[in-house]
Amino acid sequence: MNLTVTIDDEVLRRARIRALEQGTSVNEQVRQFLESYAGGEVERRARSKLVDLARASASSSGSVGRRWTRETLYEDRVSRQTPGRVHEPE
Repeated sequence: MNLTVTIDDEVLRRARIRALEQGTSVNEQVRQFLESYAGGEVERRARSKLVDLARASASSSGSVGRRWTRETLYEDRVSRQTPGRVHEPE
């Protein structure tokens, strides 16, 4: 299917230059944009399905819930480093 679009001459000139620099064409860039744009509904439905699956999941962190914190995970990571090596924050 063909589509006619009106684009400012200067914008089209800059787009052609950029496309050439990237080894592509303005037509290909517009096609990719429209495919991504049109696919938005499909992506939204996929995210919604993922959320529904997560809510229906029987997985949990146990009867008492999550028992770790950012600090305890960091301490564990540091303690696994080579013995005698001191970790200094950047």
